[in-house]
Amino acid sequence: MRRPPLARAGRPARARPQGRRTGAADDAGRGGLDDRPARRRSAVGPHAVPVRKTHPLAAGDGRRVSAADRRHGPEHRTDGTRHPGPDPLVQSCCGTFGSTGDFYPMANEADDAQDAVAWLRTQPWFDGRLATSGGSYVGWTQWALLMDPPPELRTSLIAVAPHDMHEGVYGGGAFHLNDFLAFAEIVVDQEKYTGLRGVPRLLNVKRRLAPVFGALPLADAADAATGHRTPWFREWLTTPERDDAVWDRLKLDDALERVNVPVRLTACWQDLFLDQTLHQYESLRARGIDVSLTVGPWTHQEQGQKDMGRLLRDNLAWLETHLADEAPAQARSALPVEVYVTGLGAWRQLAEWPPVGGETVRYLQPDGRLLADEPTGGPPSTYVYDPANPTPTLGGPLLTLDGGSKDNAKLESRSDVLTFTTEPLTAPLEIMGTPVVDLAHTRNNPYADVFVRLCDVDPEGVSRNFAEGLLRLDPASPLDQVQTVRVRLNACAHQVKAGHRIRLLIAGGSHPRYARNEGTSATPGTGTELRPCTHTVHHAPGAVSRVVLPTPSE
Repeated sequence: MRRPPLARAGRPARARPQGRRTGAADDAGRGGLDDRPARRRSAVGPHAVPVRKTHPLAAGDGRRVSAADRRHGPEHRTDGTRHPGPDPLVQSCCGTFGSTGDFYPMANEADDAQDAVAWLRTQPWFDGRLATSGGSYVGWTQWALLMDPPPELRTSLIAVAPHDMHEGVYGGGAFHLNDFLAFAEIVVDQEKYTGLRGVPRLLNVKRRLAPVFGALPLADAADAATGHRTPWFREWLTTPERDDAVWDRLKLDDALERVNVPVRLTACWQDLFLDQTLHQYESLRARGIDVSLTVGPWTHQEQGQKDMGRLLRDNLAWLETHLADEAPAQARSALPVEVYVTGLGAWRQLAEWPPVGGETVRYLQPDGRLLADEPTGGPPSTYVYDPANPTPTLGGPLLTLDGGSKDNAKLESRSDVLTFTTEPLTAPLEIMGTPVVDLAHTRNNPYADVFVRLCDVDPEGVSRNFAEGLLRLDPASPLDQVQTVRVRLNACAHQVKAGHRIRLLIAGGSHPRYARNEGTSATPGTGTELRPCTHTVHHAPGAVSRVVLPTPSE
């Protein structure tokens, strides 16, 4: 029996010394299916070994893709025996690592995914069974393929990946500056800094970009930082409208309605794409698709490094099941959802996400407490957000290496941050799902953001974040009336232990995770002036502010 190929579209193809294997990778900006039509492309074929032969794509339009000489592939060991497991298929993104055309992130993968499968069908070693695997950008390429699932596809393993780039870039209404400017700056020179040479560059990206984050106009400074080689970044930055044509090729929502094969999803509690992965799970489950979900305590960069053995074992078991000769594959007996409960430090098996449960509500008090009772009155709480000295980002769900759960002392000591804290808990409280903060809020500038964060404060007073969210307010909402501002935080599974306290932080931004709200009507990225905003949180009867915590049933 021939082994099925594992099409893990990842590390862009490059010739290697004969006999060495090239592993797939999912670094930011690397990988994915090359997709520019009517172009000549180059990619490693079924085995990640030296490019030896060139085979025409089945599309028959003059495009070609380079493939490896199978004699030097991993099909046989030197003693003539066969390697177990599937054959890998790796292909470059257009415009990267020898593949011709221009690189425009995420935009063209759907078309070329189909070309790759068409080419695969012509290979004598292909036995008709296909699986895809990978994370981040490589996960996006899988959703691109699932826009029109080929009949040969048996399963997809997708980790920390979006299906909607507008949501990924503009979720909450503000541009995710830290993540996507870092992505642009790294990817533009990725071919110059490969392997270990790229590590210092990744470690120092925030230092290099610090002057850019604070520059005006931002789009011009970003252009200069990337050598004027990322026109797509300016397009993204200056186009917040979801229905603009810029985003048409960058939304793969239809894939969630078309996928017809089992899917294994992996996410991280401190990942910028977490809520998209959870939405993917809920959508597929509602359609009756065989889908599993694992959510670990990692950041985007940590996924696949920490607990690698656990993930690899489960992924291989999934592949073994769904690439078996028998079809359909046997149903699993294990529960489909596995989450790591932060604070408790343990894995939990669940029948569904989010788990069925109720909610725990705590109300913001004028004296900075969070209590179960509504306030009976008292002065409002105010803070001033000054974009010339923006509230800084400290950890959280970032693409860069400085994300994750951090000590929030420096953030909480700032005058532009409000804090509200419970009394020490008398019993553990598990929070599972999507927390919500409702603020009775007014402001003196129509152009404003609200950032909220939940922290777990231990008996020593160390306050560590576990969920957060931001909302860019509608500038048309009235300034002279109290408005209910609802901010959805990222989902979490967290236990606050007895003796610990829950703390809510409120600010006017988190820079540079989000591009600062400049306080003007200028198009994002083009502004040249900064205006502060005074925020007021009310505590009067009929205008109360609260935190709603999802709590699972026993």
